Amino acid sequence: MTAQPFTPAELSRIRADFPILSESVNGHPLVYLDSGATSQKPRSVLDAERDYYEHRNSAVHRGAHTLAAAATDEFEEARATVARFVGASADEIVWTSNATEGINLVAYALTASLSAGDEIVVTELEHHANLIPWQELAARTGATLRFIPVDDDGALVLDDLESIITERSRIVAFSHVSNMLGTVSPVSLLVARARSVGALTLLDACQSAPHLPLDLHALDVDFAVFSGHKMLAPTGIGVLYGRASALSQLPPFLTGGSMITTVTMERAEYLPPPQRFEAGTQKVSQSIALAAAVDYLGAVGMDRIAAHEHMLGARLVAGLSTIDGVRVLGPTVGASRVGLASIDVRGIHSHDFGQFLDDAGIAVRVGHHCAQPLHRRLGVTSSTRASTYLYSTEEEVDTFLTGVVDAISFFGGSR
Repeated sequence: MTAQPFTPAELSRIRADFPILSESVNGHPLVYLDSGATSQKPRSVLDAERDYYEHRNSAVHRGAHTLAAAATDEFEEARATVARFVGASADEIVWTSNATEGINLVAYALTASLSAGDEIVVTELEHHANLIPWQELAARTGATLRFIPVDDDGALVLDDLESIITERSRIVAFSHVSNMLGTVSPVSLLVARARSVGALTLLDACQSAPHLPLDLHALDVDFAVFSGHKMLAPTGIGVLYGRASALSQLPPFLTGGSMITTVTMERAEYLPPPQRFEAGTQKVSQSIALAAAVDYLGAVGMDRIAAHEHMLGARLVAGLSTIDGVRVLGPTVGASRVGLASIDVRGIHSHDFGQFLDDAGIAVRVGHHCAQPLHRRLGVTSSTRASTYLYSTEEEVDTFLTGVVDAISFFGGSR
Protein backbone atom coordinates (compact mmCIF):
# COMPACT_ATOMS: atom_id res chain seq x y z
CA MET A 1 0.00 0.00 0.00
CA THR A 2 1.33 3.44 -0.94
CA ALA A 3 2.01 5.65 2.06
CA GLN A 4 -0.50 8.43 2.63
CA PRO A 5 -0.05 11.97 3.97
CA PHE A 6 -0.97 12.54 7.60
CA THR A 7 -4.59 12.92 8.56
CA PRO A 8 -5.52 16.20 10.25
CA ALA A 9 -5.63 14.42 13.61
CA GLU A 10 -2.20 12.87 13.10
CA LEU A 11 -0.70 16.19 12.05
CA SER A 12 -2.24 17.92 15.06
CA ARG A 13 -0.61 15.37 17.38
CA ILE A 14 2.76 15.83 15.65
CA ARG A 15 2.59 19.61 15.92
CA ALA A 16 1.79 19.38 19.62
CA ASP A 17 5.24 17.82 20.12
CA PHE A 18 7.00 20.99 18.94
CA PRO A 19 6.75 23.81 21.50
CA ILE A 20 8.00 26.55 19.19
CA LEU A 21 5.14 26.05 16.73
CA SER A 22 2.76 27.70 19.19
CA GLU A 23 4.83 30.90 19.20
CA SER A 24 3.74 34.19 17.63
CA VAL A 25 6.02 36.36 15.50
CA ASN A 26 5.31 40.05 14.93
CA GLY A 27 1.79 39.59 16.26
CA HIS A 28 0.99 36.65 13.96
CA PRO A 29 1.00 32.88 14.53
CA LEU A 30 4.38 31.52 13.43
CA VAL A 31 4.36 29.94 9.97
CA TYR A 32 7.73 28.19 9.89
CA LEU A 33 8.74 27.39 6.32
CA ASP A 34 12.51 27.34 6.77
CA SER A 35 13.09 23.72 7.76
CA GLY A 36 15.49 23.30 4.85
CA ALA A 37 17.85 25.57 6.79
CA THR A 38 17.20 24.10 10.22
CA SER A 39 14.34 22.08 11.66
CA GLN A 40 12.43 22.59 14.87
CA LYS A 41 12.87 20.12 17.76
CA PRO A 42 10.25 17.94 19.47
CA ARG A 43 10.09 17.67 23.25
CA SER A 44 11.45 14.10 23.18
CA VAL A 45 14.71 15.36 21.65
CA LEU A 46 14.99 18.30 24.04
CA ASP A 47 14.28 15.94 26.95
CA ALA A 48 16.85 13.36 25.80
CA GLU A 49 19.70 15.87 25.85
CA ARG A 50 18.65 17.36 29.16
CA ASP A 51 18.18 13.92 30.74
CA TYR A 52 21.71 12.93 29.74
CA TYR A 53 23.19 16.04 31.36
CA GLU A 54 21.11 15.61 34.50
CA HIS A 55 21.85 11.92 35.07
CA ARG A 56 24.80 10.51 33.07
CA ASN A 57 27.07 13.37 32.02
CA SER A 58 30.68 12.16 31.86
CA ALA A 59 33.62 11.77 29.49
CA VAL A 60 33.11 8.87 27.09
CA HIS A 61 35.78 6.26 26.27
CA ARG A 62 37.99 7.64 29.03
CA GLY A 63 36.82 7.09 32.59
CA ALA A 64 36.47 3.74 34.36
CA HIS A 65 33.80 4.90 36.82
CA THR A 66 30.09 4.15 36.64
CA LEU A 67 28.98 7.44 35.10
CA ALA A 68 31.65 7.20 32.39
CA ALA A 69 30.60 3.66 31.54
CA ALA A 70 26.93 4.69 31.32
CA ALA A 71 27.76 7.68 29.14
CA THR A 72 29.93 5.58 26.83
CA ASP A 73 27.21 2.96 26.46
CA GLU A 74 24.61 5.58 25.58
CA PHE A 75 27.00 7.31 23.19
CA GLU A 76 27.66 4.08 21.28
CA GLU A 77 24.00 3.06 21.39
CA ALA A 78 23.24 6.36 19.70
CA ARG A 79 25.71 5.48 16.94
CA ALA A 80 24.00 2.13 16.41
CA THR A 81 20.56 3.76 16.35
CA VAL A 82 21.57 6.29 13.70
CA ALA A 83 23.29 3.56 11.68
CA ARG A 84 20.10 1.49 11.57
CA PHE A 85 18.11 4.54 10.50
CA VAL A 86 20.23 5.01 7.35
CA GLY A 87 20.83 1.33 6.56
CA ALA A 88 24.44 1.19 7.74
CA SER A 89 26.57 -0.60 10.32
CA ALA A 90 27.62 1.14 13.53
CA ASP A 91 31.32 1.01 12.61
CA GLU A 92 30.54 2.95 9.44
CA ILE A 93 29.20 6.00 11.31
CA VAL A 94 31.63 8.79 12.25
CA TRP A 95 30.41 11.63 14.44
CA THR A 96 31.22 15.08 13.08
CA SER A 97 30.11 18.60 13.99
CA ASN A 98 28.11 18.90 10.77
CA ALA A 99 28.00 17.65 7.21
CA THR A 100 30.53 20.27 6.11
CA GLU A 101 33.11 18.80 8.44
CA GLY A 102 32.38 15.33 7.08
CA ILE A 103 33.00 16.43 3.49
CA ASN A 104 36.20 18.21 4.49
CA LEU A 105 37.34 15.11 6.36
CA VAL A 106 37.06 13.00 3.21
CA ALA A 107 38.58 15.69 0.99
CA TYR A 108 41.62 16.15 3.23
CA ALA A 109 42.05 12.43 3.77
CA LEU A 110 42.19 11.92 -0.01
CA THR A 111 44.96 14.49 -0.52
CA ALA A 112 47.76 11.93 -0.72
CA SER A 113 45.75 9.79 -3.14
CA LEU A 114 45.35 12.41 -5.88
CA SER A 115 47.79 14.09 -8.23
CA ALA A 116 47.92 16.05 -11.48
CA GLY A 117 45.91 14.25 -14.16
CA ASP A 118 43.31 12.96 -11.73
CA GLU A 119 39.80 14.37 -11.79
CA ILE A 120 37.17 15.25 -9.17
CA VAL A 121 33.55 15.43 -10.32
CA VAL A 122 30.71 17.40 -8.73
CA THR A 123 27.47 18.84 -10.13
CA GLU A 124 26.28 22.38 -10.79
CA LEU A 125 23.55 21.78 -8.17
CA GLU A 126 25.87 21.66 -5.21
CA HIS A 127 25.71 23.52 -1.93
CA HIS A 128 28.99 25.34 -1.31
CA ALA A 129 29.86 22.74 1.34
CA ASN A 130 30.02 20.10 -1.40
CA LEU A 131 31.92 22.31 -3.83
CA ILE A 132 34.57 24.38 -2.05
CA PRO A 133 36.29 21.43 -0.28
CA TRP A 134 36.74 19.79 -3.70
CA GLN A 135 38.02 23.04 -5.21
CA GLU A 136 40.60 23.14 -2.44
CA LEU A 137 41.50 19.46 -2.91
CA ALA A 138 42.09 20.15 -6.60
CA ALA A 139 44.27 23.14 -5.73
CA ARG A 140 46.34 21.09 -3.26
CA THR A 141 46.91 18.13 -5.55
CA GLY A 142 46.87 19.50 -9.08
CA ALA A 143 43.80 17.44 -9.90
CA THR A 144 41.12 18.86 -12.21
CA LEU A 145 37.65 19.70 -10.92
CA ARG A 146 34.87 18.92 -13.37
CA PHE A 147 31.12 19.24 -13.04
CA ILE A 148 27.90 17.83 -14.44
CA PRO A 149 25.95 20.85 -15.71
CA VAL A 150 22.26 21.65 -15.36
CA ASP A 151 19.89 22.86 -18.06
CA ASP A 152 17.84 26.05 -18.06
CA ASP A 153 15.30 24.41 -15.75
CA GLY A 154 17.91 23.24 -13.25
CA ALA A 155 17.80 19.55 -14.21
CA LEU A 156 21.09 17.65 -14.47
CA VAL A 157 22.28 17.22 -18.06
CA LEU A 158 23.30 13.57 -18.24
CA ASP A 159 23.83 13.17 -22.00
CA ASP A 160 27.61 13.56 -21.67
CA LEU A 161 28.00 11.66 -18.40
CA GLU A 162 30.52 9.22 -19.86
CA SER A 163 32.80 12.04 -20.99
CA ILE A 164 32.59 13.78 -17.60
CA ILE A 165 33.02 10.76 -15.31
CA THR A 166 35.99 9.00 -16.90
CA GLU A 167 38.81 6.62 -16.01
CA ARG A 168 40.64 9.66 -14.61
CA SER A 169 37.84 10.38 -12.10
CA ARG A 170 38.79 9.57 -8.52
CA ILE A 171 35.70 10.77 -6.65
CA VAL A 172 32.20 11.84 -7.67
CA ALA A 173 30.43 14.02 -5.07
CA PHE A 174 26.80 15.03 -5.48
CA SER A 175 23.70 16.02 -3.56
CA HIS A 176 20.86 13.56 -3.09
CA VAL A 177 18.34 16.42 -2.99
CA SER A 178 19.08 19.97 -4.13
CA ASN A 179 18.83 22.37 -1.21
CA MET A 180 17.68 25.11 -3.60
CA LEU A 181 15.35 23.25 -5.96
CA GLY A 182 14.18 20.30 -3.86
CA THR A 183 14.69 17.92 -6.78
CA VAL A 184 16.03 14.39 -6.30
CA SER A 185 19.17 13.34 -8.14
CA PRO A 186 19.42 10.04 -10.08
CA VAL A 187 21.66 8.37 -7.50
CA SER A 188 21.72 4.91 -9.06
CA LEU A 189 22.77 6.26 -12.45
CA LEU A 190 25.58 8.40 -11.03
CA VAL A 191 26.84 5.64 -8.74
CA ALA A 192 26.77 3.08 -11.54
CA ARG A 193 28.86 5.32 -13.79
CA ALA A 194 31.34 6.05 -11.01
CA ARG A 195 31.62 2.34 -10.19
CA SER A 196 32.30 1.50 -13.83
CA VAL A 197 35.46 3.65 -13.80
CA GLY A 198 36.56 2.82 -10.26
CA ALA A 199 35.73 6.23 -8.77
CA LEU A 200 34.60 6.73 -5.19
CA THR A 201 31.24 8.39 -4.50
CA LEU A 202 30.15 10.84 -1.81
CA LEU A 203 26.47 11.62 -1.29
CA ASP A 204 25.37 14.89 0.33
CA ALA A 205 22.26 13.61 2.12
CA CYS A 206 21.52 16.78 4.12
CA GLN A 207 18.21 17.32 2.35
CA SER A 208 17.28 13.66 1.98
CA ALA A 209 18.01 12.06 5.36
CA PRO A 210 15.35 14.24 7.07
CA HIS A 211 12.71 13.81 4.37
CA LEU A 212 13.04 10.46 2.56
CA PRO A 213 13.60 6.83 3.57
CA LEU A 214 17.36 6.36 3.30
CA ASP A 215 19.29 3.10 2.88
CA LEU A 216 22.95 3.88 2.22
CA HIS A 217 23.93 0.27 1.62
CA ALA A 218 21.20 -0.05 -1.00
CA LEU A 219 22.27 3.22 -2.64
CA ASP A 220 25.80 1.73 -2.86
CA VAL A 221 27.63 5.00 -2.15
CA ASP A 222 31.09 4.97 -0.57
CA PHE A 223 30.54 8.01 1.64
CA ALA A 224 27.58 10.12 2.73
CA VAL A 225 27.05 13.07 5.04
CA PHE A 226 24.09 14.64 6.83
CA SER A 227 23.48 17.11 9.65
CA GLY A 228 21.41 16.55 12.78
CA HIS A 229 19.96 20.05 13.01
CA LYS A 230 18.04 19.56 9.75
CA MET A 231 16.35 16.42 11.12
CA LEU A 232 14.98 17.43 14.54
CA ALA A 233 18.31 17.18 16.42
CA PRO A 234 20.46 19.96 17.93
CA THR A 235 23.13 21.90 16.13
CA GLY A 236 26.72 20.72 16.49
CA ILE A 237 26.18 17.09 15.44
CA GLY A 238 26.66 15.60 12.00
CA VAL A 239 27.35 12.21 10.49
CA LEU A 240 29.90 10.92 8.02
CA TYR A 241 28.97 7.50 6.71
CA GLY A 242 31.76 5.52 5.11
CA ARG A 243 31.52 2.09 3.59
CA ALA A 244 33.69 -0.05 5.87
CA SER A 245 36.18 -0.88 3.11
CA ALA A 246 36.42 2.76 2.00
CA LEU A 247 36.65 4.21 5.50
CA SER A 248 39.44 1.85 6.48
CA GLN A 249 41.61 3.21 3.66
CA LEU A 250 41.47 6.82 4.88
CA PRO A 251 44.18 8.30 7.11
CA PRO A 252 43.06 10.38 10.11
CA PHE A 253 42.00 13.96 9.50
CA LEU A 254 42.22 15.43 13.01
CA THR A 255 44.71 13.96 15.47
CA GLY A 256 45.02 14.04 19.24
CA GLY A 257 43.46 12.15 22.11
CA SER A 258 40.91 9.33 21.97
CA MET A 259 41.76 8.17 18.43
CA ILE A 260 45.04 6.40 19.21
CA THR A 261 46.28 3.04 20.51
CA THR A 262 49.94 3.75 21.34
CA VAL A 263 51.85 7.04 21.53
CA THR A 264 55.58 7.57 22.00
CA MET A 265 57.52 10.82 21.74
CA GLU A 266 58.32 9.94 18.14
CA ARG A 267 55.13 8.44 16.68
CA ALA A 268 51.55 7.31 17.22
CA GLU A 269 49.39 4.39 16.13
CA TYR A 270 45.71 4.95 15.42
CA LEU A 271 42.49 3.16 16.22
CA PRO A 272 40.43 1.66 13.40
CA PRO A 273 37.37 3.54 12.12
CA PRO A 274 35.19 5.13 13.29
CA GLN A 275 37.23 6.16 16.36
CA ARG A 276 40.21 6.99 14.13
CA PHE A 277 38.29 10.05 12.98
CA GLU A 278 36.96 11.17 16.38
CA ALA A 279 39.79 13.07 18.03
CA GLY A 280 39.23 14.94 21.26
CA THR A 281 36.15 15.43 23.39
CA GLN A 282 33.15 14.18 21.52
CA LYS A 283 29.63 15.50 20.89
CA VAL A 284 28.02 13.21 23.44
CA SER A 285 24.74 14.92 24.33
CA GLN A 286 24.19 15.93 20.71
CA SER A 287 24.65 12.37 19.42
CA ILE A 288 22.21 11.10 22.03
CA ALA A 289 19.72 13.77 20.99
CA LEU A 290 20.22 12.80 17.32
CA ALA A 291 19.37 9.21 18.21
CA ALA A 292 16.21 10.48 19.91
CA ALA A 293 15.41 12.45 16.75
CA VAL A 294 15.73 9.45 14.45
CA ASP A 295 13.66 7.40 16.90
CA TYR A 296 10.97 10.06 16.60
CA LEU A 297 11.18 10.09 12.80
CA GLY A 298 11.13 6.31 12.69
CA ALA A 299 8.05 6.14 14.90
CA VAL A 300 6.22 8.60 12.66
CA GLY A 301 7.39 6.73 9.56
CA MET A 302 9.71 8.09 6.90
CA ASP A 303 7.40 6.85 4.15
CA ARG A 304 4.53 8.85 5.69
CA ILE A 305 6.77 11.92 6.06
CA ALA A 306 7.82 11.65 2.41
CA ALA A 307 4.19 11.34 1.29
CA HIS A 308 3.16 14.32 3.41
CA GLU A 309 5.94 16.50 2.04
CA HIS A 310 5.30 15.38 -1.54
CA MET A 311 1.73 16.61 -1.15
CA LEU A 312 2.88 19.92 0.34
CA GLY A 313 5.54 20.37 -2.34
CA ALA A 314 2.99 19.80 -5.09
CA ARG A 315 0.64 22.31 -3.44
CA LEU A 316 3.47 24.85 -3.20
CA VAL A 317 4.51 24.52 -6.84
CA ALA A 318 0.95 24.43 -8.16
CA GLY A 319 -0.01 27.54 -6.22
CA LEU A 320 3.13 29.49 -7.07
CA SER A 321 2.83 28.61 -10.76
CA THR A 322 -0.47 30.49 -11.00
CA ILE A 323 0.85 33.79 -9.59
CA ASP A 324 1.82 36.37 -12.19
CA GLY A 325 5.41 37.56 -11.84
CA VAL A 326 6.60 34.48 -9.94
CA ARG A 327 9.16 32.12 -11.43
CA VAL A 328 9.48 28.75 -9.71
CA LEU A 329 13.12 27.76 -10.02
CA GLY A 330 13.89 24.24 -11.13
CA PRO A 331 11.81 21.59 -12.90
CA THR A 332 8.11 21.94 -12.13
CA VAL A 333 6.50 19.11 -14.09
CA GLY A 334 7.16 15.44 -13.41
CA ALA A 335 10.28 16.04 -11.28
CA SER A 336 10.72 14.08 -8.07
CA ARG A 337 11.04 16.62 -5.25
CA VAL A 338 10.68 17.12 -1.53
CA GLY A 339 8.41 19.78 -0.02
CA LEU A 340 10.56 22.73 -1.01
CA ALA A 341 10.35 25.48 -3.62
CA SER A 342 12.51 28.49 -4.46
CA ILE A 343 11.12 31.43 -6.39
CA ASP A 344 12.27 34.57 -8.12
CA VAL A 345 9.72 37.38 -8.05
CA ARG A 346 9.96 39.86 -10.87
CA GLY A 347 11.06 43.30 -9.71
CA ILE A 348 11.38 42.45 -5.99
CA HIS A 349 14.66 41.60 -4.27
CA SER A 350 14.41 38.43 -2.18
CA HIS A 351 15.51 40.23 0.99
CA ASP A 352 12.67 42.74 0.66
CA PHE A 353 10.29 39.93 -0.14
CA GLY A 354 11.39 37.91 2.88
CA GLN A 355 11.08 40.92 5.18
CA PHE A 356 7.50 41.47 4.06
CA LEU A 357 6.67 37.82 4.79
CA ASP A 358 8.44 37.98 8.15
CA ASP A 359 6.29 40.95 9.15
CA ALA A 360 3.33 38.58 8.66
CA GLY A 361 4.94 35.85 10.79
CA ILE A 362 6.06 33.73 7.82
CA ALA A 363 9.64 32.45 8.12
CA VAL A 364 11.37 31.62 4.82
CA ARG A 365 14.94 31.61 3.56
CA VAL A 366 16.20 34.40 1.29
CA GLY A 367 19.52 34.85 -0.49
CA HIS A 368 21.62 32.42 -2.50
CA HIS A 369 21.20 29.48 -0.09
CA CYS A 370 24.93 28.66 -0.32
CA ALA A 371 24.39 27.82 -3.99
CA GLN A 372 25.74 30.81 -5.92
CA PRO A 373 26.82 28.85 -9.03
CA LEU A 374 23.34 27.34 -9.42
CA HIS A 375 21.67 30.73 -9.00
CA ARG A 376 24.03 32.19 -11.56
CA ARG A 377 23.28 29.36 -14.00
CA LEU A 378 19.56 30.03 -13.69
CA GLY A 379 20.05 33.74 -14.25
CA VAL A 380 19.22 35.04 -10.76
CA THR A 381 21.32 36.43 -7.93
CA SER A 382 19.06 35.29 -5.09
CA SER A 383 15.73 33.66 -4.40
CA THR A 384 13.09 33.09 -1.75
CA ARG A 385 12.80 29.51 -0.50
CA ALA A 386 9.88 27.95 1.34
CA SER A 387 10.64 24.54 2.82
CA THR A 388 8.27 22.25 4.69
CA TYR A 389 8.68 19.34 7.08
CA LEU A 390 6.59 16.72 8.82
CA TYR A 391 4.95 19.36 11.05
CA SER A 392 4.00 21.72 8.20
CA THR A 393 0.36 22.09 7.15
CA GLU A 394 -1.60 22.81 4.01
CA GLU A 395 -2.92 25.92 5.74
CA GLU A 396 0.64 27.18 6.23
CA VAL A 397 1.38 26.65 2.55
CA ASP A 398 -1.76 28.57 1.67
CA THR A 399 -0.78 31.36 4.08
CA PHE A 400 2.56 31.60 2.31
CA LEU A 401 0.87 31.72 -1.11
CA THR A 402 -1.39 34.51 0.10
CA GLY A 403 1.68 36.29 1.47
CA VAL A 404 3.34 36.07 -1.93
CA VAL A 405 0.34 37.67 -3.61
CA ASP A 406 0.14 40.36 -0.94
CA ALA A 407 3.87 41.14 -1.24
CA ILE A 408 3.62 41.53 -5.01
CA SER A 409 0.65 43.84 -4.58
CA PHE A 410 2.44 45.87 -1.89
CA PHE A 411 5.70 46.35 -3.78
CA GLY A 412 3.92 46.83 -7.08
CA GLY A 413 1.78 49.55 -5.57
CA SER A 414 4.77 51.32 -4.04
CA ARG A 415 6.62 51.85 -7.33
